[in-house]
This record gives sequence, C-alpha cells and structure tokens, in this order.
Amino acid sequence: MSIVQNAFQALASNDPDKISAVLTEDAEWLSPPGNATAVALGAPDHMVGREAIVRFFAEDFPRLYARDVDVVFHGLHADGERVVVEATMTATLANGNPYSNDHCFVLELRDGLIHRVREYADTARGHCMIFGEAPQ
Repeated sequence: MSIVQNAFQALASNDPDKISAVLTEDAEWLSPPGNATAVALGAPDHMVGREAIVRFFAEDFPRLYARDVDVVFHGLHADGERVVVEATMTATLANGNPYSNDHCFVLELRDGLIHRVREYADTARGHCMIFGEAPQ
C-alpha cells in the first residue's frame, strides 16, 4: 500500500524525477473521455508512456490545479498487483475557484511501479467546477 501512497505524493509534487520514479516506462493512464481536466488543458484522456504522464503531471496539471492540491484516501484495496483507491481530490483552480471531486483509481502494478491506471470520477461535477456549467 505504501507504494501507492508514495506514488500519489510523487504525482502531487509536480517534480518530474519523483513522478518518473514511480512509473514503468510503458505506463498508461486512462481517464474518462471528455473529462473537464483534459478538455480544459487540451490534454489526452489516455496517456501512453512514462514521458507523457510525467509531462502531464509536472507541466499541464499545475496550470489548472494551481495550488492546495490534496488527495484524501477513503480506501485502499489490494489484490496482488491490482490496487483500488477511493479518494477525494481538492485544489484551488487557476481562476481561484475551489475544486473537490471523488475519484476511484484502479492501479495495476508491475515490479513495484505503476503500470496502468484507470481513473473514474464524477465528470459532470468536475465540468461544473472547472467550467461553471454542466456539460452539453
């Protein structure tokens, strides 16, 4: 479990070296299609490769989630190399508005590193917080 908690701390650090250190070279991150974060940043909802994921969390993510980023874990459930994380992410957006949304992450580990992440979230709520309206 500490592998996953350390990984989330690395992702929140915006430090490329720390983020890179928790991912396999061929890691993937799959988010809901059309999610507000990807739309607002012009980023893909399916990132492939360590380099793409590092760039997103080190460069793109902080442009939208400007400060006070925090992830509160509500549950960590492991079955071998698969870990399910229930969490709430809060932050202050670049426009000064608050952000708070519940997420579920299904992580597949390989050799103690994150190999694949499938992220689930309330996309309508995220869209309202980021854009101020429900998605069309």
